[in-house]
Amino acid sequence: MQTVVKQNFTNLEAQEQNEDELVNDLVARLKQRIVHDNPKRQMRRDAHAKMHGLVKAEFTVLSDLPSHLRVGLFKEPKTYQAWIRYSNQDSSLSPDINPDIRGMAIKLMGVPGEKILDEASTAVTHDFVLISTPVFVTKNVAEFDAMIKALGGGFLEKAWYFLTHWRVTKNTLGAMRKFSNLLQIQYFSATPYLFGDKAVKYSARPHLPKQEALPDNPSDVFLRERLVRDLKANEHVFDFCVQFQADTESMPIEDPGVLWDEAVSPFQAVARIKILRQEFDSEAQRAYGDNLSFSPWHALPEHRPLGSINRARKVVYRAISLFRHESNQTRRYEPDTWRTDFESAI
Repeated sequence: MQTVVKQNFTNLEAQEQNEDELVNDLVARLKQRIVHDNPKRQMRRDAHAKMHGLVKAEFTVLSDLPSHLRVGLFKEPKTYQAWIRYSNQDSSLSPDINPDIRGMAIKLMGVPGEKILDEASTAVTHDFVLISTPVFVTKNVAEFDAMIKALGGGFLEKAWYFLTHWRVTKNTLGAMRKFSNLLQIQYFSATPYLFGDKAVKYSARPHLPKQEALPDNPSDVFLRERLVRDLKANEHVFDFCVQFQADTESMPIEDPGVLWDEAVSPFQAVARIKILRQEFDSEAQRAYGDNLSFSPWHALPEHRPLGSINRARKVVYRAISLFRHESNQTRRYEPDTWRTDFESAI
């Protein structure tokens, strides 16, 4: 039987020195980058700005889970309506053929129970934020804030940062890849979360994992074009999985730049994601998807995010969401169902 670690995570988590100041500095830098990248235009996200599509899905908790997996959202078998937003990680709208991290943000609807975020505590939504790499690029907020500062500087400042942060360079180079099809990527949370009284990382594992060939002469939006093509023809399925922390040293909470070894603790399926056959590429639905906000902290307490990167996300995601909605004069809201009147929701 696989060993899992039961911990008091309040004691196990360790706040960085000056963490609050670093997070505030990070928020300021990201706002500056948004303004710089979007002069006199609509303010986009600081990351995952380019959306390939917002698609309808069903998220079904499996009916035959053993007792140690029946926790929180996964306590009882149930099917939830979901929106899934696929994206490129880059802050600019760069061509899809460029190496990048890809995102899969999941918003479940109809989830009862009080959520962690005070401003959305009564909302019936629950978010999972996944990316196409199993490790985060930096160890902590200090490294990430310094990286954002370097990326906003000149060539020498960028070069010096990556030369003096070899693991950040390694993780970044490993994560920046070309992908040919968004429905054939395995996605990961990279950062850890509570799962009752244990820690896990999440993953969405496709049933069609083999990547088709890259196009010979790709358009700048070929990933969206293939998503439109594939979902018009068929539904597509992912397994939603959890990976338990089996060792506090080799699977740390406060360093998401460390890979949790699947040979030691394999991912276990707890739900099934069925992306429905659909047509989704209208201008109104794209605007609706860009207006939605996602946060790993929009979750039940049993699935609280863990570690410094996630603590920073709680502040950063809220601040950036408020900033872009206020700048664009659009309202923030949490959906409660699939809708068709997209214009009235923006």
